[in-house]
Amino acid sequence: MRIIDRLNSGKVTLSFEVFPPKYSKNYDAVALKAGEIAKLHPDFMSVTYGAGGGTSEYTVNIAKHIQEQENVPVLAHLTCVSSTKEKVHTMLETFKDNGIENIMALRGDLPEGNHPHDYDHAITLIKEIKEFDSNFCIGGACYPEGHPEAHNKIEDIKHLKEKVDAGCDFLTSQMFFDNSIFYNFLFRAREAGITVPILAGIMPITRKEQVKRAIQLSGSSVPAEFVSMVDAFSDNEAAMKQAGIIYATKQIMDLIANGVKHIHVYTMNKPDVAAGIMNNLSELLK
Repeated sequence: MRIIDRLNSGKVTLSFEVFPPKYSKNYDAVALKAGEIAKLHPDFMSVTYGAGGGTSEYTVNIAKHIQEQENVPVLAHLTCVSSTKEKVHTMLETFKDNGIENIMALRGDLPEGNHPHDYDHAITLIKEIKEFDSNFCIGGACYPEGHPEAHNKIEDIKHLKEKVDAGCDFLTSQMFFDNSIFYNFLFRAREAGITVPILAGIMPITRKEQVKRAIQLSGSSVPAEFVSMVDAFSDNEAAMKQAGIIYATKQIMDLIANGVKHIHVYTMNKPDVAAGIMNNLSELLK
């Protein structure tokens, strides 16, 4: 199923993200966790793609299993910054051969040292996917607080509009912890003529070790309520997990109450966290 059709159904959607293992010895354990999350029957699941395509085989295998064995639509990530056009076309063929019709088109993090320069922006990748097969449904990334490389938020929204005009069917936001930031971003995006569905990216913080890394990755501002939660519960593993699930649930409930219909949860491959959030939202998702 093309994900854009589900997003345009008018219903609230909840999707989960998983990531493949870095090493083959961990594949079975990660595939098992991904399968457990799929058994919760989210609206779709995304499977990330290692830098430079290092885990591309695992991405395809996990995505195929989720779609064929658990009957959950999948969104396979594809990064391009350190890939050649030949590599990208090979991956597109592989996705097509395995029945994967939804692609998250990303530039990816710039690697150190020498690397191919066939792609500098996700816009080029999106255009190429559309030219390769117009039936692919394409997702793209957006940044509520602005892309870290953008000079300002005006420039960021301009480039985002270019990404959508290139053929991006929907957008998924980087994680954020303050909903007011997302509402402000959503207003600016709509004012700029970006009309595609925009999914709110939520990451439940369930361990204190995640906090610093999450903020570094997202550049997110952290509200006082979040700081208080971490200060109070970070030394108690069970309490921190429960508090993180509750905080994420409250974010999602507020988003839905304010008209945001599509939520994407970065699960960090944790079935219990995904289940906790889905159970908390059971009546809202009917």
